[in-house]
Amino acid sequence: MMIIDPHVHMTSRTTDDYEAMAAAGVVAIIEPSFWLGQPRTQVGSFQDYYSSLVGWEPFRASQFGIHHYCTIGLNSKEANNEALAEQVIELLPLYVHKENVVAIGEIGYDDQTLAEDKYFRMQLELAKELNIPAQIHTPHRDKKSGTIKSMEVCLEHGLDPGMVVIDHNNEETVKDVLDRGFWAAFTIYPKTKMGNERMVEVVRNFGSDRIIVDSSADWGVSDPLAVPKTASLMLKRE
Repeated sequence: MMIIDPHVHMTSRTTDDYEAMAAAGVVAIIEPSFWLGQPRTQVGSFQDYYSSLVGWEPFRASQFGIHHYCTIGLNSKEANNEALAEQVIELLPLYVHKENVVAIGEIGYDDQTLAEDKYFRMQLELAKELNIPAQIHTPHRDKKSGTIKSMEVCLEHGLDPGMVVIDHNNEETVKDVLDRGFWAAFTIYPKTKMGNERMVEVVRNFGSDRIIVDSSADWGVSDPLAVPKTASLMLKRE
């Protein structure tokens, strides 16, 4: 089985993880730009991070036969530092044309502040201008209203729902996302968010069309093998 993990933060993982993923059938990954756990305080930190996503990480992945792609964007949490956010927005055009960049992301809402809204909209316009997908981070708090708001803003800016991935879904949001024509992505975590068993039931209830399963493995308690494990469970439950 050839597997793609469309959302995994390999910057936070070891070469052992790459090796295990390759052995489990993972042939390609997408690594979204994200919050590193501690707020960055200078634009140079973003510049170095983006450079690693288009340079170093593709090399690391290639050593295990895995194709590495990424998304570039200013994450919602750090959009609240407006002085820094302005500088990061100016930096993005230097990276969005790189060979392995496939989307603008992950962008969207965290606390649903005015600053988050401002920079979310700016980056949606960038995605529309470049005619590339947008990857949307939905808030972990007040998720349903934040998810609906995210989609409404995308439509307001004229984005084709088929070019937008709405991520971090759960049973409460999936129908709204699919009914509006967007892609619904689910992050599978060992102890929080969606689990393997729940994901199987979602697919059983809603089908697999426009459904994406990813690990979102990062610096926290997470599993870089979440996608192959979920796929295996789905096959067993057919």
